[in-house]
Amino acid sequence: MRAGFPQTRLGKRVADGDIDTIDDALNSGLPLKEAELVDQLVTLEDEVLDINMVQRMTDSGRRVKFRCVVAVGDRNGLIGYAQGRDDQVGGAIEKAIDIAKLNMVRVPLGSGSWEDQPGGDHSLIRKSEGTAGSVRVEVRPAPKGLGLAAAETPRKVLELAGVEDAWTKSHGNTRTTVNLAKATYNALVNASQARVPQRVYERQQEASE
Repeated sequence: MRAGFPQTRLGKRVADGDIDTIDDALNSGLPLKEAELVDQLVTLEDEVLDINMVQRMTDSGRRVKFRCVVAVGDRNGLIGYAQGRDDQVGGAIEKAIDIAKLNMVRVPLGSGSWEDQPGGDHSLIRKSEGTAGSVRVEVRPAPKGLGLAAAETPRKVLELAGVEDAWTKSHGNTRTTVNLAKATYNALVNASQARVPQRVYERQQEASE
């Protein structure tokens, strides 16, 4: 989006008022390519998960850049993740945030634990797994009040997604923050693609009324 004018079909539909929520934008089937559109439709929080200096040898010598890992979310089911690189730390963070806004998914929140009461929206509806490199992360629904049984990096991602109670289990080289964060995000992406059985949906709706 340049000078306030949308450049994509989705952006023009937002400008015309045909789409006025982030869920409508995500469900439109049109690619989300302008981070400014996200700012118009929803208020997000961002969390810097990791900053690292990377070096690369070129014909002109050694070049140094900063790699930043960021997650964004609204603490109510929306979550995005990205990496950004730039010569300056601030530039890397800004790039990562903009890219993360374009990678957002809607995670269905619920009360999928057998120990829990139906109708809640504090956890996931079912177990989900995600991988990145050698790291594999499992996120399981937990009863209300348990909290997040997770390491610092997965906890930050889950909190931004609005998951309040969950058990997590990780495997592989979990000291690599980039892969640990991405594996957690991928677990939430897989959770976003899960379908809720109609009988479970109806039971949750009855419990919430």
